[in-house]
Amino acid sequence: MRHVFIINPTAGKQDCTAQMVQMARALAARHGLDVECILTKSPGHAAVTVRKLAETGQALRFYACGGDGTVNEVANGVAGADNAAMTCVPVGTGNDFLKNFGEMAPLFSDPENLWDGPRFPLDAIDCNGRLALTVACFGFDAQVADDVHTYGKVPFLGGKGSYILSLAVNFVLRGLSHRWTVTLDGERLEGDFILAAVCNGRYYGGGFMPAAEARMDDGVLNTVLVRRVSRAAFLRLVGAYAQGGYYRFPDIARGSQAREIVIASAERDIVMCLDGESVYARRAALRLSEKKVGFFGPAGCDPNATCRPLPETAQIVNIL
Repeated sequence: MRHVFIINPTAGKQDCTAQMVQMARALAARHGLDVECILTKSPGHAAVTVRKLAETGQALRFYACGGDGTVNEVANGVAGADNAAMTCVPVGTGNDFLKNFGEMAPLFSDPENLWDGPRFPLDAIDCNGRLALTVACFGFDAQVADDVHTYGKVPFLGGKGSYILSLAVNFVLRGLSHRWTVTLDGERLEGDFILAAVCNGRYYGGGFMPAAEARMDDGVLNTVLVRRVSRAAFLRLVGAYAQGGYYRFPDIARGSQAREIVIASAERDIVMCLDGESVYARRAALRLSEKKVGFFGPAGCDPNATCRPLPETAQIVNIL
């Protein structure tokens, strides 16, 4: 078994390369492991590197040392490879992916808790051929997430603080809505929408949780679609939305478990944010990926630890 640390030197507020390399070397020395450290050089480098290594057929365990973007790239490289699995050592700004593991998330900071952990499959979202492990969001939310990269380097702001600042700037200075055609399993909806979030996991944006019922291994995607409202109504909605309470506003928000989701714009590119990584296109086609992502973590960890079922009075599909 070969253990490969994929280290992103630009993740977080400071370069943690030396710390990650030291951890990797210590792990190798303690357990006699075959360990290698690879530093990412540019966006996309991690995905290409991991994919090439996985294609060799060698037994591999990858450690994504960075933030949610690094996790996304390693997942794109390892997806579908039976001989390879991945985990995460968090050194990013928000580290939303690990929030899905609840109280056991801090254990991922030490590779000693990871190297011999059990392997299990995770689902993934396929968006125009690129995968997302947790959330693919569109519209206002994606614009906010796109700008978080700008505010994330502010020293006194954490992941959620950067998100809230970006939210405030976009709310005041930009338009809230976008004219889209949205198709949910063939049902066509046309109009002005604020955002759409397609969820496999539960967290993004420094801890916002659009679909608390989303599970990462159940073969189901949960989509939340929010139509245009006034700024005053938006302010009433955002707190509930951040806690998975979209169903409390059936006249504004719609939740569904569609298998095929298409979001299209005739006017301009749609801002898409996949696990925090920004992509732009006029059309987004989403579905559950046919490829599973092999994942390993501390013994007893659960990617659905914080999952919360919908109240009995709520409906998966609400009327817009």
